[in-house]
Amino acid sequence: MTELPAPQAQTPRYVPGIKYILMLGALAALPAVTTDMYLPSLPAVAEDLQASQAAVQFTLSGMLLGGGVGQLVIGPLSDRFGRRLPLLVGITLHVVISLLCSIAPDIGTLIVLRVLQGFFNAAAAVVAIAVIRDRFVGSDAARLLSRLMLVIGVAPLFAPTIGQAIAGVWEWRAVFYALALIGAALVVIVWRFMPETLPVERRRPARPARVAGGYWQLLRNVRFMSLAVIPGLGLGVIMSYVVGSPFVFQDQYGLSQGQFALVFALNGVALVLSAQLNASLVRKVAPARLLRTASVAQLVFALILVAVAATGFGGVIGLCAALWLVLGTQGMIPANASVLALNSYGHMAGTAAAVIGALQSGVAGIVSPLVGLLGGDARSMAVVMLGTVALTVVVLLVGTPVFRKGGWRAFDVPADQTTEQR
Repeated sequence: MTELPAPQAQTPRYVPGIKYILMLGALAALPAVTTDMYLPSLPAVAEDLQASQAAVQFTLSGMLLGGGVGQLVIGPLSDRFGRRLPLLVGITLHVVISLLCSIAPDIGTLIVLRVLQGFFNAAAAVVAIAVIRDRFVGSDAARLLSRLMLVIGVAPLFAPTIGQAIAGVWEWRAVFYALALIGAALVVIVWRFMPETLPVERRRPARPARVAGGYWQLLRNVRFMSLAVIPGLGLGVIMSYVVGSPFVFQDQYGLSQGQFALVFALNGVALVLSAQLNASLVRKVAPARLLRTASVAQLVFALILVAVAATGFGGVIGLCAALWLVLGTQGMIPANASVLALNSYGHMAGTAAAVIGALQSGVAGIVSPLVGLLGGDARSMAVVMLGTVALTVVVLLVGTPVFRKGGWRAFDVPADQTTEQR
């Protein structure tokens, strides 16, 4: 049996201005900022709280796991109560928990607080994606998501540098005061400037049975789930680099905190540039074609990264160059996969975005600790990144028609008018 989405009012075409894009980008970037600003402090946290490298890294991956669960809860709530209310509540609690993190007495308490922080600031990410789907589909949505990557890319470019400066003047706990301040500013911006994009007539009851039914509809759709897990695998690639890089570059290669922040920023440029290239190409090339090409190219670059890390070829410069290539192709993958996954689910965009976000946080939270468990050196980081990239290609090959001859045409259907793909 196939199931047709319920009829819904068509939203008038909307052309976003730069302020609107910046606002959505800031919301989508909040989890990344919360991660990256804290990055240079990892060695200091380990020393101050007398914790192991693996335990300190879990303050990052634990936040991702909390974010995965949070999106599954907040997504349906945003379909029921609209986008603004869950967003405002989530960011407000992010502020409170950031202040509690600043006084954490031990690593166990900090891990618990970071999991909760991920749970509540997940509202920012899931609502940002749902708002885009409320107003855009297809190539329009892919272009907007790619443009948002320019804003999101500012986090890797500047957040570690800012975090290092704050921790250098005060200590690592002061980083959480800054995160609380950022959250408070977002609350004010959303309250004053973000309109509600989900009309009352399009809202879905949040009864447990209805929510479970919506998730079941998505979970049994092989094509949707295959596409939905791709952003998670992509974030796993990034987070494997994120959690490993402070120790690889500062401990293994002897870079200072300032030098590490510069290297991190240069790799952030690769993500931004590829996202903008995707935004330009998607006007003429189908998102499915771009997804296929980028995933294969990334696999080749990941193989080169492993070879460089294993042999030490080129030293730190060789490693940075290989990482730049792998991370550069990443900017062309999540936006296209997300748009293709969401295309037929505008009637339940919050729930569908929650599944994508939960997989993104959950998969990345599972993958990233492997770097520390395998040794925490450059070779371990490269191997985990390669394995995750290879899994991306396998998922696309088995679960979608992307690699089949003319397979991209399977996605050339009117949004919200397709039957469920089995």
